[in-house]
Amino acid sequence: MSSPLDRRLFAFRPDLADQRLEGQVTADRYVEGEAATIGIPVTDLRPAPDLSRGIDTQLLFGEPVRVFDRRDGWAWVQAEEDGYVGYLPESDVTPRAVPTHWISVPRTFVYPEAELRKVPLHALSLGSRVTVTGEAETRGTRYFLLATGGAIIAKHCVPIGEEVHADYVAIAAEFLNTPYLWGGRSGFGIDCSGVVQLAMMMAGMKAPRDSDMLAAFGREITQDALKRGDLVFWKGHVGIMEDEETLLHANGHTMTVARENLKAAIERIGWLYDRPTGFRTPF
Repeated sequence: MSSPLDRRLFAFRPDLADQRLEGQVTADRYVEGEAATIGIPVTDLRPAPDLSRGIDTQLLFGEPVRVFDRRDGWAWVQAEEDGYVGYLPESDVTPRAVPTHWISVPRTFVYPEAELRKVPLHALSLGSRVTVTGEAETRGTRYFLLATGGAIIAKHCVPIGEEVHADYVAIAAEFLNTPYLWGGRSGFGIDCSGVVQLAMMMAGMKAPRDSDMLAAFGREITQDALKRGDLVFWKGHVGIMEDEETLLHANGHTMTVARENLKAAIERIGWLYDRPTGFRTPF
């Protein structure tokens, strides 16, 4: 049978499919998949097992995934946070861990021990999940000790599930001047819908990943009803209203997350992408 299902959100191929899709799609076999965790700071999720293919999205350290296939150094996975399906290097996934905290600042460092003067092992983005096994203090600075090794500044973390801020726009504003990256979803590089999704996630809200998915999220409103937290859409683009006049968005014009007057943005974008396609409130 043919399938109308979105390949970004449903794991199915002619040879293999998620067993939850049996009866909806035709495949040679159906599997439950293996619970796993992302084991590197950021990994790129692609539509095919090919490094030359563009990035669909990114997954962060500690995020849970389900692995449906491992082959030729690649893993075919589905992210449990938003359901996104794609391929990533098999070495980027590790056995499932149970995180206790997540990173609550745009970027932070993991040190080899509880000492900020040591050379960091790596950096982690907002939204990364870690498992804390202990605490230490050095010269008045409190650290969390991690199950994966190393130490992290304790005040850069909050317990899993705890909101960083009740206002997701305040979290989105923390990304100002972060470089724009097509498919990016981290504090190191991010795209327009990545800002929306990641900020909402840290405010306790679940949101879909891509701008076309977000265009069906919440409810439609008119431009003159826009207020803080509402979303403005163009074809392939989305921005967040910081107030009734100011748009906050990751964009290819400044190649950063930036503030821009909405009317000026509509005029600037219009010559290439036409006028906004819609306005929605997620509330």
